[in-house]
Amino acid sequence: MTVTQEGARTYEVRTYGCQMNVHDSERLSGLLEDAGYVPALAGETADVVVFNTCAVRENADNRLYGNLGHLRPAKTRNPRMQIAVGGCLAQKDQGEIVRKAPWVDVVFGTHNIGSLPVLLERARIEGEAQVELKESLEVFPSTLPTKRESAYAAWVAISVGCNNTCTFCIVPSLRGKEKDRRPGGILAEVQTLVGQGVLEVTLLGQNVNTYGVEFGDRLAFGKLLRACGDIEGLERVRFTSPHPAAFTDDVIAAMAETPNVMHQLHMPLQSGSDRVLRAMRRSYRADRYLGIIERVRAAMPDAAISTDIIVGFPGETEEDFQATLDVVRQSRFANAFTFQYSIRPGTPAATMPDQVPKEVVQERYERLVALQEEISWAENKKQVGRTLEVLVAEGEGRKDDATRRLSGRAADNRLVHFAVGAETPRPGDMVTVEVTYAAPHHLVADGPVSIRRTRAGDAWASRQAAPPSAGSGVLLGMPAIGRPAPSPASSGSCSAL
Repeated sequence: MTVTQEGARTYEVRTYGCQMNVHDSERLSGLLEDAGYVPALAGETADVVVFNTCAVRENADNRLYGNLGHLRPAKTRNPRMQIAVGGCLAQKDQGEIVRKAPWVDVVFGTHNIGSLPVLLERARIEGEAQVELKESLEVFPSTLPTKRESAYAAWVAISVGCNNTCTFCIVPSLRGKEKDRRPGGILAEVQTLVGQGVLEVTLLGQNVNTYGVEFGDRLAFGKLLRACGDIEGLERVRFTSPHPAAFTDDVIAAMAETPNVMHQLHMPLQSGSDRVLRAMRRSYRADRYLGIIERVRAAMPDAAISTDIIVGFPGETEEDFQATLDVVRQSRFANAFTFQYSIRPGTPAATMPDQVPKEVVQERYERLVALQEEISWAENKKQVGRTLEVLVAEGEGRKDDATRRLSGRAADNRLVHFAVGAETPRPGDMVTVEVTYAAPHHLVADGPVSIRRTRAGDAWASRQAAPPSAGSGVLLGMPAIGRPAPSPASSGSCSAL
């Protein structure tokens, strides 16, 4: 067992999937630290390894069991080591995980992440695997202690679950029906975060623009955006992801009229073919989608719009695929997350006829990526010569050391790599730069840099100076005082549909 901080046990959380999973992993870290565990040092095998899984992609199962297999020798060498599996794949496979990997100690689901410390202790005492999966939410996750990865930006969940029935998606069956938080609790959490130095929040939900359905206010999301505009010290508000079928003009107005709501929109398209959208049970059509894009750009000409697209859905013809390319050409997305359709057992699409051959899907996918790369590059070239305010980030630029640059996000969420002058800004500080070069996926600013030191930069610096301590999770959603505690190294995560 790794001994550190007077014998405290170490932990590592490995995250796969969407932003919701990333935020859940912050909660898992907070729960473990609240129970006395400490983050494992880089390169060391932790005493407790937690896998927070995703069930969206076809290779999710293989990836999990492969990683579990790699840990088996470490578990054999150290019987006191514990392995836990949670998240969507755990909710789907349930007891199957322990059958396939009997060296796993704990399996828990999407509805009871707060049970992890108790399940680990029970497995240790009883000497056998603990499998606990709830069919409905035990407690809204925002009440759990949370170890945030960032001192300057934070996720804030406004809802969990989804009421849609998209035929390719297994999420509703794993995360349940939509459950909404009350606006007062959300705003209290945001105010607490701002008090700790956070400058940017991203409002999270499987379908954020149906927020309010549970308490009968269909305009609640637009009102929430406007209320965020009244929070002093909150400089940037983002949200993900809305559903085109429920996207209303009051949200566009709230985005345009609330100064700290960013002119950035991620709105999944999935397909540009009305026939395929109908088969997907996506309750909008291409014309409605393009109409939303048009109204967003009319209200905010500088808006950067991104999307998700699935290639090769069962029954997709070349004509259907051309319809998708047409919508992509008209929409001029800043970027797109593109996926090749993969069968997910348990979804209606898995048993549909006319599954598209892999080689056809691959060829279409390559054409879509090439088109979107061309559009992204052309749109980014329009940024050259513009002056942008960039929130300095930690770990965004993989080549920053070699290029002697730092990186961050512009207001529209474009990634910007900028030259460092005599003074080096801290993550969380703001810099004003002029764009000198554009690539398809990033911008470069190699000219002079103007630095605005911020409370978020102070919070980041405070985090670096403070010694790590057990039980240091920040209880989000509840009033708290002081700056955030030190954070463990970020876990890797993969994009999810």
